[in-house]
This record gives sequence, C-alpha cells and structure tokens, in this order.
Amino acid sequence: MAGPGYEDGYWYSADGLRLHFRDYPGDAGRAPVLCIPGLTRNARDFEGVAARLAGKRRVIAVDLRGRGESDYSPDPYTYVPPVYLQDLGALIAEHCVGPVVVFGTSLGGLMAMLLSLTARPTLAGVLLNDVGPVLGAEGMARIRSYVGTDTCFASWDEAAQAIADNHAGAFPDYGIADWRIWAHRMCRAEDGAIRFDYDMGIAEPFKLPAPEPAFDLWPAFETLHGLPSVLIRGERSDVLEAETASDMVRRLPLMELVTLPRIGHAPTLEEPDAAAAIDRLLAKVDHE
Repeated sequence: MAGPGYEDGYWYSADGLRLHFRDYPGDAGRAPVLCIPGLTRNARDFEGVAARLAGKRRVIAVDLRGRGESDYSPDPYTYVPPVYLQDLGALIAEHCVGPVVVFGTSLGGLMAMLLSLTARPTLAGVLLNDVGPVLGAEGMARIRSYVGTDTCFASWDEAAQAIADNHAGAFPDYGIADWRIWAHRMCRAEDGAIRFDYDMGIAEPFKLPAPEPAFDLWPAFETLHGLPSVLIRGERSDVLEAETASDMVRRLPLMELVTLPRIGHAPTLEEPDAAAAIDRLLAKVDHE
C-alpha cells in the first residue's frame, strides 16, 4: 500500500510483531527525519510535517507497537519505553543509512532522549516537542484520566466534537475544520463506528505502582549536548512546564527554545514558528 507521497514500510520487533512506518522519499544525501508520535497517537500526526519536508529529505513516520497499522501486542506490559527503544533501534538498523534527525512528540521525545543515551551515533539532531525530563503532574493526571477509554463515535463529526470538548482549552483558536483533522489522525473507522486508533492495553502499565526511586531522565537529556537540537513548547502546556523548559536550555545552552502562544499539549509542528524552527534545525544538521 501507499498513500499521498509515501510508501508503507514494515519491520519486525524482537517479539515478532509487524510494525509499520510511513516512508516519504527525499534527498538521500541529507539526514532523514524520524518522527515518533505521542502516547495515543500514530504516524498520521506528522502528515503536515512530512508534506512540507518530503522531497527535500526522507521522512519516516512511525506507528509504535499497538498504534495505527502496527500490530497490537498480546502482552500489554510491553507498552513501555525500554521495549519501544528496542523496536526503534531495530527500525534504525534495518531501514536507515546513517544518522537520523529525530522529531519526538511527548512520549516520542522521551524516546529521543533514550536513543541519545543508548545509541548516540545514530542521531544527527533532535527536536523535542512539548516534553522534557520532568513531566507536569497536572498533565500526567489528565492523560491518565482518558488513556485506555474505548470510546465509540457514530460519525467523524461526532468524534471531532468530542475531541474539541476535551482539548479546546489547550487550543482556543481551533475551529471545527482543525478538530476534524485531529479526528482523522487520532481515530479509525471500524465496523461502522469511529474509534481511537490504538490498543486500549497501553493503559495497563500506568496502573502499576510508580518505581522507587523514580527514573531520572536528566542524564539522558544531557547526552544531547553537542547535537543540533530544538525544544518546542506550547505556552499552555501542562506536560512541559515553563520552569522545566527553562532548566533544559540552561543545561544545554545550544538548544533553541521556541514557545508557541495560545497552544497547549502538544503542538502539531505545522505552526509557522515551529516550521521555521524545524528549518533552522535541519539547516544546522546539513551544515554540520
């Protein structure tokens, strides 16, 4: 199969799942962009980013296990970062020639930090989209409140309205056309109904007791030192708090911070200021 501007690609995890990515072709002489979505999202989140960049450089947009067109895991406790890291390492080894520029949204940004910690030579640059080593308590409580809820909608318009009802405070300038785009990216049509496009089992690891002591992501973040990097933050974000973002650029002075006004968690990266920051990041990668 293929879609507008991309081919469907597949690879296999160590535990035998067939995992999917969208492969948008581009200049093989430039470092490709590897897009990793957030917790409940999928490769479609990067349609706008890929449409703007494809042709100029290759863009690979991933469906993590249990999302989109990737297989669901029979064991929900494999929906955890160490396993995602193993999956992504296999993808990079099999399908990428040379280092990649990782665009990581939310969970995808955490994976970018872990890739830097464990496989730094595979990275040419990093964009962290609305996430940092410390996650806002309010944002995490909000995510826990909805993840794994198998809601069914009668139509795409109903799905769009439900998404708008839940997220309008984070995106006050969005209109119904924007929410319809979100619905088509977040949901799938199945048996005459519209559902969120992920395995509800991804919520199971959230029910486990928090590890003691808590895992410290600052050392992983600090391995980004020396890599071209950008931090995108939505001004209204409850996941990446302003204090954390300031601490991040204090620790990595070469990291560019771009704050998007009147945007919450998580920006689409299609916003003009985000697109301009992406262009600066990729120009720096190409130069280096």
